[in-house]
Amino acid sequence: MKLIIQIPCYNEEETLGITYNDLPKHIDGIDEIEYLIIDDGSKDNTVKVAKELGFHHIVSFKQNKGLAKGFMAGIDACLKLGADIIVNTDADNQYCGADIEKLVKPILENKADIVIGERPIANTDHFSWKKKQFQKLGSWVVRIASNTNIPDAPSGFRAYSKEAALQLNVTNNYTYTLETIIQAGHNKIAMTSVPIRTNGETRPSRLFSSMWKYMQRSAKVIIRSFMMYKPLKFFSIFGGILFLIGVLLGVRYLYFLFSEPNAGHVQSLILASILMIMGFQSILIGLLADIIASNRKILEDIQYRVRKQDIEG
Repeated sequence: MKLIIQIPCYNEEETLGITYNDLPKHIDGIDEIEYLIIDDGSKDNTVKVAKELGFHHIVSFKQNKGLAKGFMAGIDACLKLGADIIVNTDADNQYCGADIEKLVKPILENKADIVIGERPIANTDHFSWKKKQFQKLGSWVVRIASNTNIPDAPSGFRAYSKEAALQLNVTNNYTYTLETIIQAGHNKIAMTSVPIRTNGETRPSRLFSSMWKYMQRSAKVIIRSFMMYKPLKFFSIFGGILFLIGVLLGVRYLYFLFSEPNAGHVQSLILASILMIMGFQSILIGLLADIIASNRKILEDIQYRVRKQDIEG
């Protein structure tokens, strides 16, 4: 059983050594443990430090491509290197390396294919009150969209079995954390979470410059993923709301028409008609999007088979 721990990096020369020294060197049930970094176009000595520390593998980008691209490049590299389990962690040593054993345990016991570390968000001192509340809200929205019970959706501390990694497909350029949960829930991949510990803050987060921007980008990822994987449900809800409002306005118009024949209210009739047409069109769009989603599912299956043949070959 081979485990590869991958670490996406961007200018991490100061913190990479701390993270590396915290990684486990032995885990019961694992025969080999290897370490890999994804250098996302670093401008400092991240690669040099990684080589000096003894990282087994380095995947390098010539320019910064973002966390999502780096994550998927690492997954592909780990699969080609023969990983049976892949663990993703951060280069800033946010997560406690010893808890990697907790992450891989459900996979070793064949109870899950994806395991996500649940951080003690409420007790994390360097998280602001706003960030804590948004983390809770975001995780709740992802649970609804994915039909899963993952309590800490934005957590980047997670383990994937080989089978689950083969099915991953991230389409946004921002982050992989939310979309992969929605995708896994849609594809019925066995997924669970385990409580993990976190370390003190070593540097400010580079994923977002402000909480507002992080909220905006995360909301876009969630909505886009929901539209991709459950388009009929998304557009039916949206269209149904518009159609219902139009019906209510139409009933209001009829009420005034019969109770006060000369009262007018033509504007209500026009608005009701527009909203009902928009609602009906939204539901039709949902039906068409659902057909496209079925074709995408076929393409994902083809991608899975090609990946599997590639790494086995």
